[in-house]
Amino acid sequence: MHLHISHETVYDYDAPVARSTQYLRLTPRPGRGFQLLQWRLELPAPASACKDAFGNTMHVLSLDGPGREIVLRAIGEVDTGDAPPSPDPEDELPAPLFLRDSALTRADEALRQFAAGFADAAKADAHEALLSLMAAIGERMPYLKGYTDAATPAAEAFQTGRGVCQDHAQVFVCCARLLGLPARYVSGYLATDFEHVASHAWAEVRLPDAPQGRAPAHGMAGGWLGYDISNQCLADGRHVKLAIGADYLDACPVRGVRTGGGLETMRAEVLVKPGTGDQQ
Repeated sequence: MHLHISHETVYDYDAPVARSTQYLRLTPRPGRGFQLLQWRLELPAPASACKDAFGNTMHVLSLDGPGREIVLRAIGEVDTGDAPPSPDPEDELPAPLFLRDSALTRADEALRQFAAGFADAAKADAHEALLSLMAAIGERMPYLKGYTDAATPAAEAFQTGRGVCQDHAQVFVCCARLLGLPARYVSGYLATDFEHVASHAWAEVRLPDAPQGRAPAHGMAGGWLGYDISNQCLADGRHVKLAIGADYLDACPVRGVRTGGGLETMRAEVLVKPGTGDQQ
């Protein structure tokens, strides 16, 4: 699938910002069958590029001097391929790294009991158990805005019984780890029928390798597979991966610190639409 992507994030302040540093994970990650055809960042000043601890491309933008607005844009084209969802066995990071909990994915007793209900199924067929877990979270936590924010931990969102894609992904990641399956948070984009949406989030789980001499259950060999809990589907050609991490804080597209500025207002618009693939 050939996709055109435009992502704009605007920060407005009611007082001048003396200085700020923004950490931008706005460049898609490479992957099997994925091609980054064109990509550019439009920023108010030059930024330095590096790789973070999870291998995500990160740009560090530092701004000095008084200002009341910061505008960040990412624009480009990608080709995600047309292959059906299947695990990707290749990854430079050790899977056990994603068995550890984190500040936003730490389990409480309610989440432990909820995940325990899928333990027997996970031993028999991890992928089938994860599909059931995905459906159960979707039923228990309807997609509703305004009940959580970026700092809401998985346990709190689960108790609230409502949430958005970030909350769904973090609850799913927490439960998968409780089942002994390495799981990580993914930020990115999703092609939809809506004109403007926010960036998206889902989860990836490292499925176990099939025992020697046996075919993998449901055709899913061992490897990383994406689960989009909010849309109740596997990650496919509509999904473009920006960053991975233990939770939202590791993988969010934009995160920063500042001095001054007073009250901050942030708005973001993402447009992801199919294209023909013709190059100019």
